[in-house]
Amino acid sequence: MFDGPEPIYVQIAQMIRAQVLAGELKEEEQVMSTTQFATTFRINPATAQKAFAGLVDEGVLYKRRGLGMFVAPGARERLLEEHRKSYFEDVLGPALQQAEILGISTDDVVAYVLGAGGSRTTTEES
Repeated sequence: MFDGPEPIYVQIAQMIRAQVLAGELKEEEQVMSTTQFATTFRINPATAQKAFAGLVDEGVLYKRRGLGMFVAPGARERLLEEHRKSYFEDVLGPALQQAEILGISTDDVVAYVLGAGGSRTTTEES
């Protein structure tokens, strides 16, 4: 399950963030305890605790004393906003720079995004 290059606690946090983003875990919904998580995925409880502590620090989860961990109110919206920002910075920014290098006009980029897709050619080819 956790066989990626990142540390297991990072992969756990990514999995929980993805579940919140997808709506699989809803606001105020209880998540598995660190013990349940460790037992289910056969990992050290301290590893699960490290992931959960990071998610608490991020405001994705919060702890109810004596009850366990829950998805924080507004967690999905915060995660969506973070992903939108990183999408613009990490994906669209470099793509637009590459388009400029290739001589693709802004109009062609906009037309492609709006659904014209591959049916348009660059301005130089038109």
